[in-house]
Amino acid sequence: MNEIVITEVTVIDLRFPTSRESIGSDAVNKDPDYSAAYCTLETNSGLEGYGLTFTLGRGTELCVMAIEYLSRFVKGRTLDSLTENMAAFCRQLTDESQFRWLGPEKGVIHLAAGALINAVWDLYARAEKKPLWKLLAELESEQILSAVEFRYIDDALSRAEAGEILKEAKRGRAERLSLLQREGYPAYTTSVGWYGFSDERIRELCRKALADGWTSFKLKVGGDAKDDLRRGRLVREEIGWTNKLMVDANQRWGVEEAIRHTRELAELDLWWMEEPTSPDDILGHARIRKEVSPARIATGEHCHNRVMFKQLFQAKAIDVCQIDSCRVAGVNENLAILLMAAKYKVPVCPHAGGVGLCEYVQHLAIFDYLCVSGSMENRVIEYVDHLHEHFSIRYGFDEEGICCRRWRDTASKSVRIRSTAIAIPMERCGKANS
Repeated sequence: MNEIVITEVTVIDLRFPTSRESIGSDAVNKDPDYSAAYCTLETNSGLEGYGLTFTLGRGTELCVMAIEYLSRFVKGRTLDSLTENMAAFCRQLTDESQFRWLGPEKGVIHLAAGALINAVWDLYARAEKKPLWKLLAELESEQILSAVEFRYIDDALSRAEAGEILKEAKRGRAERLSLLQREGYPAYTTSVGWYGFSDERIRELCRKALADGWTSFKLKVGGDAKDDLRRGRLVREEIGWTNKLMVDANQRWGVEEAIRHTRELAELDLWWMEEPTSPDDILGHARIRKEVSPARIATGEHCHNRVMFKQLFQAKAIDVCQIDSCRVAGVNENLAILLMAAKYKVPVCPHAGGVGLCEYVQHLAIFDYLCVSGSMENRVIEYVDHLHEHFSIRYGFDEEGICCRRWRDTASKSVRIRSTAIAIPMERCGKANS
């Protein structure tokens, strides 16, 4: 077969007016328009690779421009030349000296790198005719390790330690895969509790979610303390006390505020408190976690890179690690974070919602279960029930399909995983396939 050569990279600015109905709203981001800078790798073979980075509307054009700039590192290259040493390819993007000055490894440039890296992985998966999770799961350990950038984190996780984690996780992998195919992976819904929703709408959505089989729910908080508690009680009235309830402050508070408010919400029997303070405040999270126990602390969707996650683990600052599929440098950097989380025994519950994030993160969570952590204990994937109609499935469902179940619910009430690496927007391929 002729070598696959990337001949062109196109990038579009894709936006949805979700702010009209307060979908996605929280205490900090009150008017988000869920959007994506979406890139397509065109090749001489007819195959295309797709990647995106998620935004809230304004500023998406900056990510588009950054992706277009970084595309010079893939245009004209063979797929094999990129995948034979993925860590080296990633370093080309993150170490471009003048662009690196704008980061390094954070912000708009890193978001752009994530989109481009994910697009390469998508093309790789399509060339192999596999969903991304299966491609990753079938790579040799050395291939996985060669995709990980150990620079800056080898004081917390050495290459040898990562290799041992992958080796240990091979035990029982076939049984875990069989379980996934039978029962799916646990998920929770955020769709019931956006910040701008009225009490009536929250009640209605809770009832609908319960009828659909959901048993884990998340509510946005971060406003007036009494009102947060009142809304939390409202959700508890609807979902009962046997189901799980998480709350998300979206970085609204300072450290002492976060401690006080988390304690005030303790009567709701929180499964976790998410993003209680600045995502950059490692020691602040550690203090909050210590002082609000037994409430668990979750964060990660706004962590710039693997170095921040390293420090969160080292400082014992979080109980739940929330990776994001394109906040960091795509699949590669998330592999590093998953391996560190396994070493420090912190469960990974990916952040999703947004545009395409639900389609993305399921592959990472499945790979984590099969090949890294080997556990579903205290783990769920975030699911937001909107915008999926704008994505299409290239290969359709087959024997490799896996369900994303609603915590303990049966596969008959499940969310089907896209069986390709990354879904395709209908703007790119017309009528959706299934």
